[in-house]
Amino acid sequence: MHYILYIALIGTPVVLMVYGITMFNSLSRKRAQIQNAISSVDALFIERADLLPNLIASVKQYMVFERETLEKITELRQPTATHAGNPYLRPEEGSSILRQIMIQAESYPELRAGSQFTKLQHSFQECEEQIAAGRRFLSASITDYNTSTVVFPWNIAAKVFGFKPHQWQYASKAQRQNVDAQDLFRKS
Repeated sequence: MHYILYIALIGTPVVLMVYGITMFNSLSRKRAQIQNAISSVDALFIERADLLPNLIASVKQYMVFERETLEKITELRQPTATHAGNPYLRPEEGSSILRQIMIQAESYPELRAGSQFTKLQHSFQECEEQIAAGRRFLSASITDYNTSTVVFPWNIAAKVFGFKPHQWQYASKAQRQNVDAQDLFRKS
């Protein structure tokens, strides 16, 4: 009979200690998951901040190239009388230059601004979808952790080990506004 009492006296604290360690480790993992989610979302914000201006600058360059190319083609298609006063562009040179422009355009089909706009739109949409997914993961991680800090018996372990609910972070009014791509195009 005394053995059972000794086992209970020794076993109960050991079981409670193992259970406490398990709770501590679980809360620690959940808190680390929140930090990982925050870091992942920040990485996506950085990617978006780097991606959009570079894509827009690229599209602007292609737009200028296409505009200049179309202007050259339009000029070359004018009747030869308009080129009579231009010693740098003789009628026989016009067809040669036009062929060169067309060969260049065929060699570089990606220079068409229309496809660049499509790529810009796709890249922006993909980036926004990844940010939304990252935010959902962060929200789920915070909810899981915060729930663990308030439900019994986890709330006891959370208090004992100093785990406090994670403070939700809300976007500012400016952050809630959509990115205005037109403003980015207007910037030099």
